[in-house]
Amino acid sequence: METILIFCGLLILGCVVGFLAGLLGIGGGLLTIPFITMLLSQQMPSNDYLVHMAIGTSAATIVFTSFSSLRSHYRHGAIFWPVWRGVVPGLILGGLLGAHIAGLLPMKPLAFIFAAFTAFSATQMLLGATPKASRQLPGVFGLISAGTVIGAISALIGAGGGFLSVPYMVWNNVPVRNAIATSAAMSFPIALASTLGFIIVGWNVDGRPDHSIGYVYLPAMVAIVVTSMFFAPLGARAAHRWPVVTIRRCFGFLLYGLSAYMVWKVL
Repeated sequence: METILIFCGLLILGCVVGFLAGLLGIGGGLLTIPFITMLLSQQMPSNDYLVHMAIGTSAATIVFTSFSSLRSHYRHGAIFWPVWRGVVPGLILGGLLGAHIAGLLPMKPLAFIFAAFTAFSATQMLLGATPKASRQLPGVFGLISAGTVIGAISALIGAGGGFLSVPYMVWNNVPVRNAIATSAAMSFPIALASTLGFIIVGWNVDGRPDHSIGYVYLPAMVAIVVTSMFFAPLGARAAHRWPVVTIRRCFGFLLYGLSAYMVWKVL
């Protein structure tokens, strides 16, 4: 019965994540990780790898959702492929590196890192902060270096990287529309590399729940991916009718709450 309730909770979480992704154009990592942590804590209450499982599972869901988003932006011809090709080697390297670092960290520091970036993202959302375009894109080495940093931080917190890649590209004179589309395309290699990394570093860890591969909990991945894909179009339609600015502010405060929850959970 408990397993069924957890799975139902994950299905509901996928609905909410998909709807908000369509409504606000956000990735689901910052939202899914605290709730996966909450649900899995019922199944593995004293496990030292609870947050690792939540982050690895979040990265795995983004593999599927980001690929869907990539295809959509590709059809609209908005992706800057030269930028994407320049950063991809760094994104893959950073994704693997970030997952490896996460695997070495105890649960408390990892949860604190996630909480800090969640609070940072909430502040960005509430302020609507957008950097001014003040320079041009760097050369190959600069793009690979930027991709490595973006990939590593994204892997550490199980996110797609949009909170870093979009401001970076706008700062480098990439139009906002193209920055968002290119960022969506960048999320796929980040998620793929970090998922592989979390599978590897968690492969021989004891105490993981049943039906998991490394630090990826398969029931959560399936439930969130399937339901979020159904509800994302509903959110996109609502975006044309609802006061999105107000909703973004509400979501920003929700992120503050989730950040505080992660700190409380490990303390």
